[in-house]
Amino acid sequence: MIIFPAIDIKEGNVVRLAQGKFDEVTEYSGAPAAMARLWEAKGAQWLHVVDLDGAKTGEMQNIETILHIANTVNISVQVGGGIRQEDDIRKLLEGGIARVILGTRVIEDRSFLKKIIDQWGDKIAVSLDCSNGMVAQRGWTSTSNLKATDFAKDLEALGLSCLIYTDIARDGMLTGPNFEGLEELAGTTNIPIIASGGISNIEDIKKLLAVEDKGVFGAITGRAIYEGKLDLKEALALCSRNG
Repeated sequence: MIIFPAIDIKEGNVVRLAQGKFDEVTEYSGAPAAMARLWEAKGAQWLHVVDLDGAKTGEMQNIETILHIANTVNISVQVGGGIRQEDDIRKLLEGGIARVILGTRVIEDRSFLKKIIDQWGDKIAVSLDCSNGMVAQRGWTSTSNLKATDFAKDLEALGLSCLIYTDIARDGMLTGPNFEGLEELAGTTNIPIIASGGISNIEDIKKLLAVEDKGVFGAITGRAIYEGKLDLKEALALCSRNG
C-alpha cells in the first residue's frame, strides 16, 4: 500500500480544512516545497497535492507553486483541485506531475473525461468525494444527486484506472476512514482505490491494509502526520513489510 502525505495549498500556505469547510482552516506551513522535501526525507514515494483555492473557484490558483514542488522533489506527485481544462492537465503533466486528479468537471461532462483518459490513460484519476453516499462537487460546496457507487460504475466503463475516495464527514477530523463506504465501493468497481479522509493513527493504516486485497492500494493522510498522531516513517515501514 502506498502512503500519500497530503499537501493542501490555500493562498500559498500548507493548510488542512475540517470536513472541507473553507472557514475552518489550520495552517501548518508557509513553505509548501519545504514540506514536500520533509515528507520525501521521511521516505514517502508519493505526494498528494491539492489546490484548495482552485477547488473553490473552479480554476487553478496555485499551479506554479505546485510545479515548483514537483521539480523540488525526486518522488511522484499527484495533483487535484480546480483542474477543469485540458490545457491545465497538459501543463501539469508536462511540468513533472505524475497523476492529475479530476472532480467536478467529469461529474458534469463524461465526454470530457473519456477524451482525457484516451489521451493520458493511467496518468488520470478521479476524486470521488462523498457525503452520505452521494457525490459532492465544486470544492465540496455542493452535493450532486449522483450516487457514488453508480458513478464508479460509469467511470470504470470509461476506462478509468485510479479512484480516490473521500468521505467528507471524516476529512480532517481524525475519526478514522469510512471503512463501510470503502468496502461498498470496492465491491462495486474494479478500479484501484486510494482511501482519503479521517486517517488518525497506525491502527487505521492496519485496517486499510486488511482491505488492500479488495482493491484499496493507497491511503492519503494529512492532519494526522502534521499533528504527530501518525508517524509517517512507521506507517511506511508497516506498508513495506506488508508488501
